[in-house]
Amino acid sequence: MKTIFKTPILALGLAMLMTVTANAQDKLEVHGKADFVSNYVWRGFDQNSGFSVQPSLTLAYKGFSLSAWGSESLTDGDGAKEFDVNLSYTWKGLTLTASDLWWGGKHTSYGYYEGKGGNVDNGHHLEVTAAYNFGDGFPLTLSWSSWLAGGDAENNDGDRCYSTYINASYNISLPYDVTLTPAVGFTPWNGYYSQSNGTANACFTDLSLKASKDIKVTKDFSIPVYMQAIVNPTNDKDNTFLIAGFNLGF
Repeated sequence: MKTIFKTPILALGLAMLMTVTANAQDKLEVHGKADFVSNYVWRGFDQNSGFSVQPSLTLAYKGFSLSAWGSESLTDGDGAKEFDVNLSYTWKGLTLTASDLWWGGKHTSYGYYEGKGGNVDNGHHLEVTAAYNFGDGFPLTLSWSSWLAGGDAENNDGDRCYSTYINASYNISLPYDVTLTPAVGFTPWNGYYSQSNGTANACFTDLSLKASKDIKVTKDFSIPVYMQAIVNPTNDKDNTFLIAGFNLGF
């Protein structure tokens, strides 16, 4: 598959939201949040960001949501910069998402989609995700994410790899309102994640343990904070991480 999507997900998402909210503008929800993290580690891979701010803006209506999410280093002038656009639909425990993921860096043009001479490494990674949460009685979340176009790695035959990431996480409620979340990430075949790990086979990409708690500041205001230990078991460079974060939002 060589086709590169030329219509940005943002434009498609805006059109869909305008359609579903045309007769119910008063029902549209708007949410904003900013995460502050000591380091940005994504699916087991260090993004070389250092201390970073990660804002997000979400429009939601009747199960649909359109969000923009970004990450930018506050300590490294030449560090990682990311801008993602996500269009989702949630029904009960199932969430389906189409995403345009871009981390081309601070000095790279965002709007570049075309590859040259078959090279599709243009900074954009167009991904679809299916995630299912089993509910409070059994708080397991499973997700499957695959790249369908954009900067996907290609194998020796010149075919797209459909690089895929599978994740499972489980929330455990502890005393003092602490939530402990073990998680595991896995890639089932050769692609971006296995090549970044120096292997051409299926492999685990990350094993993590996260502890989170809402710190009460006033009667009506709390700050969610977390600590997370992450191990990439097949990456021989900087494969262990201990990070902290908190967020503010509305």
